[in-house]
Amino acid sequence: MSDFEGLVAIVTGGAQGIGLATAKLLKSRGASVAVLDLKPDGLPDGIMGIEADVSDDAQVKAAVDAVVERFGRLDVVVNNAGIPAVGDVAANGDDEWLHVLNVNVVGMVRVSRHALPHLRKSPAAAIVNTCSIVAWAGHQMRALYSTSKGAVYSLTLAMAADHAREGIRVNCVAPGTTDTPWVEKQLNGTADPAAARASMESFLAPGRLVTADEVAGAIAYLASPLSSASVGTMLAVDGGQHGLRLRPKDQQHLIGR
Repeated sequence: MSDFEGLVAIVTGGAQGIGLATAKLLKSRGASVAVLDLKPDGLPDGIMGIEADVSDDAQVKAAVDAVVERFGRLDVVVNNAGIPAVGDVAANGDDEWLHVLNVNVVGMVRVSRHALPHLRKSPAAAIVNTCSIVAWAGHQMRALYSTSKGAVYSLTLAMAADHAREGIRVNCVAPGTTDTPWVEKQLNGTADPAAARASMESFLAPGRLVTADEVAGAIAYLASPLSSASVGTMLAVDGGQHGLRLRPKDQQHLIGR
């Protein structure tokens, strides 16, 4: 496909995981791509890397300006940078709450704020935010992280309403448990990583974790000019994790009520 031919895209948090998969996919479909990351190392040839911290407004502005100076325009923003948090509502101190919200929510605000003047000039402007199914599905030990992603969902809807008539489409993806370096680190920190992975996989209908490439495909769908009627959409890529309740295989014949 070449639906992004001639377009310029920024992907934040694009040096690994979902962000890297997205940057590579957009480039393969014709986009000029710039990755903003704390450590934009080891990127594939042809992808511009910029060291930038989304919690620093001056760095974000300088990075967006550098992309426009390099390519002459900006059409697509993928707000993917984010950090995890584990614990119930009492587990994380005020400093951690403020830090996670600053990166996961206000970081998207900063990037979008500085991108807007350029997106208004684009004939195919799109912003895609990386949300999560925990924005509307309660998961244990995710109070802070869930709060940040719930805010991302609300932010997406508000931005979509604000900017749709300017020709800027805003949507978000909601991944389920995705096979990323962060999840791998979590699994490796357990007593039995293989058993922990099997437990995670048992909650998903396909019997495996979501892949970064699958989430990237959803991001590309929402960002593509071919999806011009998709506005204010949350697209779940979760292996049925939110909507389905699967019984163990030996109990599939049972009927509950």
